Order: sequence, then C-alpha cells, then structure tokens
Amino acid sequence: MTLPIVYTCPEVQTEVRGHLGCITLNRARALNALSLPMIRALAAALLAWRDDPQVQAVAIRGMSKGGPSGSQEEPFGAFCAGGDIRFFHQAVLRADAEIEDFFTEEYTLNHLIHHYPKPYIAFMDGVVMGGGMGISQGAKLRIVTPRTKMAMPETNIGLFPDVGGGWFLARCPRHGGEWLALTSEVIGAGDALALQLADVCFDAARIGEAWDALAGLADFDATRLESWRRNYITVAPAAALPLDTIARCFEQPDVLRVVQALEKERGEWAASTVKALRAHSPLMLEVTLQQIRRGAGMSLADELRMERDMVRHCFNTRHLDRYMAATDTMEGIRALVIDKDRAPKWLPARLEEVTPAMVDGFFVSPWPAHAHPLRELA
Repeated sequence: MTLPIVYTCPEVQTEVRGHLGCITLNRARALNALSLPMIRALAAALLAWRDDPQVQAVAIRGMSKGGPSGSQEEPFGAFCAGGDIRFFHQAVLRADAEIEDFFTEEYTLNHLIHHYPKPYIAFMDGVVMGGGMGISQGAKLRIVTPRTKMAMPETNIGLFPDVGGGWFLARCPRHGGEWLALTSEVIGAGDALALQLADVCFDAARIGEAWDALAGLADFDATRLESWRRNYITVAPAAALPLDTIARCFEQPDVLRVVQALEKERGEWAASTVKALRAHSPLMLEVTLQQIRRGAGMSLADELRMERDMVRHCFNTRHLDRYMAATDTMEGIRALVIDKDRAPKWLPARLEEVTPAMVDGFFVSPWPAHAHPLRELA
C-alpha cells in the first residue's frame, strides 16, 4: 500500500498509477512557478515514494493554459518557469524568514532528485527555466519536445543560476553552460541536447500517450524503459548555437575579457551577445562566472552549500554594506517584475568597475560548517 504523503498542496497533484508515482505541477497561470508549499509537497511525495515498494519510478510534468483562448488548463505545454520571484521581493521587504526556508528546502529538494534511488523522469515540455531546471536536471531521463523553451534566466534579475546550476552548467561542453548562465538566453530542444541538458526529444503530439504508457509498464528496468522511450522519439530541431565561437570567447578568465573577445568577433550573434551581457548586473555576472568555474571541481552537495551562501549575500550583501532593496538582486526584480521599467540601476554600473574583492565576498560562508543549513547533504 502506498505510504501517505504528509504534506500536500493543491498546486502539486500526486497519484500512484500502477508502479509509477505521478507528479503534476498545477499552477498553470504562473507557469508552475515554485512556491514554498509546492517545494514541500514535492519533497514529501518523493520521500514517501522512496521507501514505498509499490512505487518503482516517478514521473513529473506541468499543467498549461490550453484551449483556444488559454482559458482551460491541460497537461503538458509548460513545465516550470522557476521560483516565485514576486514572493522573493515581498519576503525581503517584510523581513520574512520564509525566504531563508525557501532556498534551504529548494536546494535540499534538488539534491534529493539528483540522488533519487528510483528512476525519476522529467517531461520538460514547454517552459523549463530556473527552478524548473532544478527539479529536472537530476532526472534519470530528461525529455524535451520541439516546443521546449529552456533557460537559466537568473542574471536577468541580478541573481545567479542556482538550484545546482553551478554544478550542471559547469558540465556542459565547450563553455556552453557559462554562455547560457551569463546571457539568460532561451534555447530549444536541439541546443538543450547539444549542451547535454536533455537526453531525448519526444513528439509533443504524443507526449500524453507516452505518459499513460509509462504508467502502464509492469516494471521499470533499463530494458523496458528503453523500449518505451524508443516509441516516442522524434527528431529534435537542429542545434543553432555557434559552439566554436562560444568556446573561444567564453574561456576567458573573467566576464570583462569575455565581452572584449566577443567584440572582436564578426556577425550579429556576437554583437547581440555583447549587448545582453552589457545589460545585466556587472557584479552578478562576475559572481556567476566564478560560481560555475568553482562548481566544476565540486560535488553537488558542496556546490549547493556554496549556492546557499551566495543567495544569502544576494539579498543582504553585507561585505558591500548593501541590504534588502539596495542589493542588485532586489533592484533587478524590481525592474523586471515589479515596476517593469526594465531600467535597473546596477551598482557598479560597468564591468570595468567590478573588483575581485566585490566578487570574493559572495563565496564567504555566513555560517560555520557545523551550523550550515545544508550541512547534512551528503
């Protein structure tokens, strides 16, 4: 008998079908952006099913706004757009400690997924961004479709690619993960496969059929999963990223020199990349590059602990004497999501003004090792 799931919320639907634990993110009007109750419900389901012999595998999908006018909700078409950014802004301004709980529990969930002992299968259809990458990149099978829109857009708001981004982006080939993190650009299925951020492309028109067929499997050994997978594969859209150019320009030791290398390249792609980099927080771009470079040599647990340190500094940048609304992260959220003027006032304003000391402060842990909120991650 299935063990009870002790924490539930209406925005996370769970059921067991045969031997499959099924998770549906059900916050379609917010593109399934993760709230703290959703994170807790996901963790509760995974922990319950981990020890349940009836459940042999887990699959996760998202609801979307379907129908002719977007008035109906239907499975697939959107996976998860990330964390609830408005909540971050509100929580910081009211000094709500739940923002600390959010990141601690989200990163713990990310770690659980990466180390889950049963097959965890992510149907990454539609929007897959930020926190959505955190609950899918640890999957045994990462399924995209021709309508997948993937991104790590955190630098748009003066944050950094968290949820393990410093670990999985560091492992993309040819500095592609660094490009994705620094530019916040959106990629499709072909480029996701090329960057090794997805495993297979399914036919979007048959993805519901694939979900139902998965639930009908008698068991989930490698042979049966492979046979099931082959039934729904389609040719992905062609990869479009100029990986040779990315590898040449993004191997530089800092973002300023990445920009200078791009400025020497010809063509519209290099010019638009420079424009994107010049628009983001100079400080957080340099922090992000250092995060990924450091993450390349870390275990996932250590990298998530580093991210937990970094995110504390993002909302209270103590070493620069900047707090709450005065931080680049809060200014980025204000400009992009709250006031929507798209005119953030970054401090410092230019990459040329960022110093190593400004960056290094983000990697100093606010906690001793024995008191770190993620100290128990193995």
